[in-house]
Amino acid sequence: MTAPTMPMMETHPQRIEVDRAQLAAAIDAIAVCTQACIACADACLAERTVTELAKCVSVNLDCADVCAATVRVLLRHTGSDANLNRTLLEACMMACRSCGDECSAHASMYEHCRICAEACRMCEDACRRLLTAMG
Repeated sequence: MTAPTMPMMETHPQRIEVDRAQLAAAIDAIAVCTQACIACADACLAERTVTELAKCVSVNLDCADVCAATVRVLLRHTGSDANLNRTLLEACMMACRSCGDECSAHASMYEHCRICAEACRMCEDACRRLLTAMG
């Protein structure tokens, strides 16, 4: 099953100020990043070297929380606040950059960190494109 984001957005009667396809793509990338960060944090906790990965776990969970909040707000269009959306997208980019950097530092040893770093980079890029489109 493909992500239902775009089909759901097409059914929304409210006028949306940004390109719906671009918004849906960003929401999907952010949702994927949320999942990758949660899974990576859990995998880090299961590693024998968990003490060395404590910062990675913390940064993963922070990023997942910021991403989850961003997705929830971006999905709401009735009475949405463009300034809040921009601020959340900027925070999401910052969280993804931090998490991507931390996971990249462990990527050569842990495949879950490599995958998470990649998801963070894709999410950061999707947020940046959406911010640009929002003007």
